[in-house]
Amino acid sequence: MVAMSATGTGDDAVDVSVVIPVHNCRAYLDRCLTSALVQRVKKEIVVVDDGSTDGSAELLDLYAEYHGDTIKVVRIPGGSTGAGRPRNLGIEHATGRYVFFCDADDYLGPEALERMVAMADRNGSDIVLGKVVGHGRRAPQSMFQRSADRAELGDSTVYNSLSCFKLFRRELIEHHRIRFGEGMLVGEDILFTVHAYCHARVISVVADYDCYHLVSRPDGSSIMQQPGSRDPLGWLTMIREPIRLMARHVEPGPLRDHLLRRHFRLDVFAQLGPAFLESDDVRRKDIAREVAALCDEWYTPGVHERLGTIDRQRVTALDDVDRLVRLARIESATIRRRLTGLRWEGECLVVSGAARLAGHPRDDGLAVVLRARHDPARELVLPAERKGGEFTARVDVGALDSGVWDLKVAVEIEGVVRLGRLGAERDSGVGRPQPRMVGGVVAVPYFTRDNGNLSIDMGGHVAAVPGAARLVRTRWTFGQRLLVDGEVSVAGTAPAAAAIRRIVWRERTTGSERDDRVVALPGGGFVARPAVGRLAPGTWDAYLELELGGPPARFRIETDEDTVAAPRGWWAVALLRTVRPYATPGKGRLSAVVRRLTPRRLIKRMIR
Repeated sequence: MVAMSATGTGDDAVDVSVVIPVHNCRAYLDRCLTSALVQRVKKEIVVVDDGSTDGSAELLDLYAEYHGDTIKVVRIPGGSTGAGRPRNLGIEHATGRYVFFCDADDYLGPEALERMVAMADRNGSDIVLGKVVGHGRRAPQSMFQRSADRAELGDSTVYNSLSCFKLFRRELIEHHRIRFGEGMLVGEDILFTVHAYCHARVISVVADYDCYHLVSRPDGSSIMQQPGSRDPLGWLTMIREPIRLMARHVEPGPLRDHLLRRHFRLDVFAQLGPAFLESDDVRRKDIAREVAALCDEWYTPGVHERLGTIDRQRVTALDDVDRLVRLARIESATIRRRLTGLRWEGECLVVSGAARLAGHPRDDGLAVVLRARHDPARELVLPAERKGGEFTARVDVGALDSGVWDLKVAVEIEGVVRLGRLGAERDSGVGRPQPRMVGGVVAVPYFTRDNGNLSIDMGGHVAAVPGAARLVRTRWTFGQRLLVDGEVSVAGTAPAAAAIRRIVWRERTTGSERDDRVVALPGGGFVARPAVGRLAPGTWDAYLELELGGPPARFRIETDEDTVAAPRGWWAVALLRTVRPYATPGKGRLSAVVRRLTPRRLIKRMIR
């Protein structure tokens, strides 16, 4: 039996149907419902009360009374098992162009649906992933590195996220009869999301805003916080159906292998980790047997190529429980690492430190790995020289492409490579080396702001590039131009002449820009004839722009009052144009005030 306490708006009026299953969530329900109500889209909120007995039902009645045009309350007398049936019932009552599923103990960012709907409407998206952040719970991260209008299923990490906390086009759901698994405590949303991914033509990602807030209940009462929610044998049994469903829609080949990699890495081989160590010998054999059965059915050479070293090792050890235990211990052991030295030797950055795996006094090899932050497939592996308990690696920064490179230490034991970021733990005397120009590219070693890890920015993409541009002489010349001589240095050295590009004038109020050509001289000198007299009225700040291997680097041009040319004016078509170059107070940077005056305005100013 289903009871409804309010009716919703029509199809043509609703952008998003927010479906919220509720079962004894009274303490969190206010925040969840409020976060949905404040969304600036045409919406309806379909709340399915799954037999709550903690006062949630009464609170829902109150919300429905005051927001009857927005909130629908659907009741399942007696309750059900899991969130599958309540969500399916919510779909049946949804009328919006899109459907968003939200759990009652979680909440939305104030602009979440507005941003996701805009993304979907702009691109014709069937699924939009909005950035998820965790509060006491782990949130997915790999798919939220950057926003994407179109994320290809086979060339992105969106499939790593199989939760239902996304925006789905309702037409997609209904046309393909996509539904949640019912009678399941866990995994019901995996079935739904896998099925949706298989039919989605356009998948988009909103990564620049915290859309969904995933909350841990302090009392540990949510289903996913229950001790048995990730029982290895139960999970391995559950995951068979989503894999089979995906395989029915995706032909054998690279795409299927890419999707299977996710299931093996995060669903199958994950059961050979901490939960495996906590099990007794009999249960370990049962887990290994179930994993082997899944491998027999779905493990392909393409999946093998896409996995890391530890999972490849596990495949060969499924009949050796002792070996699986050792691999699990290697995987769970903490990487103890410390940065002890960082210095330049010519164009090489010398990195020194110590690293080992806790509980393992010996290793089979150690290296320093540099990985491109926005393209993890690009990496450089540097063998480390060992001496005593320390290692040393030399990074030839000239061999690095433009971009940000993160440094990690790799420890190998029994064929398994464990990686750990380097730099957060470091000796007190280890400081940030000065940036250096290498082959026309500025190399900026730095420690990240969040965790203090070591990275190298080739080209100044995220780290500030130290540099200074200064005027030596200025004077007026023909054509309302200001002839300037100057010099520039970057990281304490003169940049190559080819790096000095142009002078840019930026209007302080409007942000309008005008650029002028620069003639570069050997030793960091430059000459320019900017047409300052032709600038529109306003206050203009001067920058020197350089190409240093990354995005254009701009430096405010420094000067002083003795170097700046005197103000100047020109009459043209009954207009007096005046230009007053000046050095800004304090830091002494070149700016110019440009004005246009008619004779009448000029006379008025003289009378005053």
